[in-house]
Amino acid sequence: MSKIIIEGGRRLVGRVRVSGAKNAALPIMAAALLTADECVFENIPNIEDTRTMAELLSRLGASVVYDAPAHRIIVQARNVARFTAPPDLVQRMRASFLVTGPLLSRWGLAGAPHPGGCAIGTRPVNVDIKGFAAMGAGVEVRDGYYVIQADGLRGTSIYLDYPSHTGTENLLLAATLAKGTTIIKHASAEPEVVCLANCLRAMGARVRGDGTSVIEVEGVDALHGVRFAVCPDRIEAGTYAISAAITGGEVELEDVIIPHMEPLTHKLLEVGVDVTVGENRYAVRANGRLAGAEVQTLPYPGFPTDLQSCFSTLLTQAVGTSIVHERVYDNRLLYVDELRKMGARIRVSGQTAVIEGPQALRGAPVCALDIRSGAALVLAGLVAEGITEISDVHHVERGYEGLVPKLRSLGARIERVGSPAGAAVAH
Repeated sequence: MSKIIIEGGRRLVGRVRVSGAKNAALPIMAAALLTADECVFENIPNIEDTRTMAELLSRLGASVVYDAPAHRIIVQARNVARFTAPPDLVQRMRASFLVTGPLLSRWGLAGAPHPGGCAIGTRPVNVDIKGFAAMGAGVEVRDGYYVIQADGLRGTSIYLDYPSHTGTENLLLAATLAKGTTIIKHASAEPEVVCLANCLRAMGARVRGDGTSVIEVEGVDALHGVRFAVCPDRIEAGTYAISAAITGGEVELEDVIIPHMEPLTHKLLEVGVDVTVGENRYAVRANGRLAGAEVQTLPYPGFPTDLQSCFSTLLTQAVGTSIVHERVYDNRLLYVDELRKMGARIRVSGQTAVIEGPQALRGAPVCALDIRSGAALVLAGLVAEGITEISDVHHVERGYEGLVPKLRSLGARIERVGSPAGAAVAH
């Protein structure tokens, strides 16, 4: 079993480059199914989730060349021969369900089991399914599979029950080749949705309104190939920014889109951390004592749920009582039990965590429960006294490229032991 072992107490100092955004790369890779032409995607993070999506596209029949060192993937979906996503891959990663929109739009047939992924709460795909049905698709459930068929999708007005970013992306993908105009209301405004829309426009799609709650897509007869670079990962950037703050350090991030960082920037400044921004750079410097704060996660431009566990870990080192409300996923506070093993004083009531600080953390054996809680435990280990041993680190490697070497370059005493990163993991 793979583990990350950390000897805490080191102040992080230096510069680190932010990788491409996982949550943008996955739907963009799925978009290659919308055309028979070659698509070249750059700035693809070399992580387990992008490798899983590459395998999924290949098993559907697409030609896939994944140049991991160059962070480039070339996909040509000319000869797709399978229209049902393999259950082992869909259960491994929720974003695998994103192939249903392109398959349905281009070929009129798609199938997939209910998706898996991180166990962070109830995340149904009803937004996707109801949207497909509104566009004229028939949906059946057979032996645990969604079977979706359509004799040509039709543009329509769709109101989402909640602004699901995956649901918005799947419907956006499907609408590009639909007849007529599709209007997606109460859409996700997440930056990764905007990045997908930029890619689709570069492929010839007619998309307007991305970045707002209403997206309009005028269907076209065909899309063409593209060369497109994925935007930087604001969640990875936020994780390294918090690592500087929690260790009393000073870290500069390269390849950052500054507006994407605003929710975190405001909270870092509120708790007493210095933040300096420039063109594509973001510098964080700890400035003495941290103050407690109240944080509430919400869809963008609210504070990101994917940074909630990391920021909560920072608040264990802040003076006074901090309150964190998780408004997006109902199981996202499960990691609190792991932080308590390290000495954190946190009470949980429903979707709210009350954190008393500052509390000296101590190294302990803990377990990564999902991508982001694993990152939070790494941050806790960086500031804890003694040795922290984190198991199930394949969760972390689903979302962070080179986390250990990047932290080591900043001065952390950290190592990964066990099977190599990227090796097959049983699910």
